[in-house]
Amino acid sequence: MITERQVEEVYQRLAEAMPGRTRGAKGPKGQPSAYRSCISCMLSAQSLDRNTAKAAKALFALADTPEAMLSLDDAVIAAAIKPCGLYNMKTRNIRAFNMALLAEHGGVVPDTREGLLSLPGIGRKCADIVLSFTFGQDVIAVDTHVHRVCNRIGLTAAKTADKTAQQLEDRSPDWALRDGHFWLIQFGKRICRARAPKCDACPVSDLCEYYAASVQREEMDELG
Repeated sequence: MITERQVEEVYQRLAEAMPGRTRGAKGPKGQPSAYRSCISCMLSAQSLDRNTAKAAKALFALADTPEAMLSLDDAVIAAAIKPCGLYNMKTRNIRAFNMALLAEHGGVVPDTREGLLSLPGIGRKCADIVLSFTFGQDVIAVDTHVHRVCNRIGLTAAKTADKTAQQLEDRSPDWALRDGHFWLIQFGKRICRARAPKCDACPVSDLCEYYAASVQREEMDELG
């Protein structure tokens, strides 16, 4: 991994090059409430954004409270969320989530990571996204883009998104926690893409472990 001083430098450069949190940002997938954010996060697993949005719109047209959601038959929920895939498993998670939310939290989504993680269907990524977007807490949520970018650069060295999130929490300066997710995700979409990353246009290439390894491989190929 790169040094703590280099970590700070990476964030400083991304803060200048990438857009930060927009005013009035809503929860994941454009949902304004913590409850809808949780449900949308569950729907988004292994799903394209457009399919998640379609499924969420259909589901919330039927019910948008725990009580109303539990009044629906599983077949009705599954049919509504079918566009996002894995609809049978997600239907079970939605039912279990709503039952626990009512039984353990009076139907109110908790605003702590511990509370969110206690709910069925809510993992670390989803919990952090809800904390960041909906509750405005200073936490870097780790999705696919953030996980890839952080481990390429050397901000972290982790095989799973959850471990990446923990290392980011330990290694990121406090001032970067508020907007760090936005900088990293935009960087991952615009420059440090999964395929054919734009290293020539990268503002942190001189600090990046992936880029350094790429240069070394090219030099060895030329010599070989």
